[in-house]
Amino acid sequence: MFGLLIDPRVCYDHIRAIVAQAADHGNFIRVDMEDSGCVDLEIDLFRRLKAEFPAHVGLVVQAYLRRTRDDLNDLMDLHTRDVPLNYRLCKGIYAEPARIAFQRHAEINAHFLEDLDFMLQKGIYPGIATHDQALVEGALERIQRYRVPRDKYEFQMLYGVTPELRRSIVEAGHTMRVYVPYGRHWFGYSTRRLKENPKLVNSIIKSLLLNR
Repeated sequence: MFGLLIDPRVCYDHIRAIVAQAADHGNFIRVDMEDSGCVDLEIDLFRRLKAEFPAHVGLVVQAYLRRTRDDLNDLMDLHTRDVPLNYRLCKGIYAEPARIAFQRHAEINAHFLEDLDFMLQKGIYPGIATHDQALVEGALERIQRYRVPRDKYEFQMLYGVTPELRRSIVEAGHTMRVYVPYGRHWFGYSTRRLKENPKLVNSIIKSLLLNR
């Protein structure tokens, strides 16, 4: 990400310029999350950007990392009722050792929902990023339990993946953000995502066959 592992200062300068432009236009930028070796550096970037552009920058957090709950707690000093923290909560796709990340599907899902519990109870705005129906159902149950207004959260999915599940969420009146790769390098981006998460291949093939 903009040379983060080469020169964090230069990386920050590049990202700050983008966030400043977004703020000038009333828009929003989310700092993506890479593998575990980048987490501290990216949280530092987010802290600096959030201090200067509080309403215009968010962060991705990965439920499978063992450190995520501590990170959520540590970042609460940036949270206010008027300008809440804004996170994209995903499972995590990088291959990490067991000492760093939970490995079993059920365990990862449990921590995803625990992290979502924390966010909803604290008034954090979550982007609930998943194609897993069990997690969607768990999220909907929690949204109802905590009586979360519909402008205080959103679901997020990749274009072309689990379209029927996406449609059901939208038809129920929930906000959905769909991520679409675009630009000259869309194919390289898409193939990298598939290499990082081969499970998406089955979902995409099913979507293509069911929507012909």
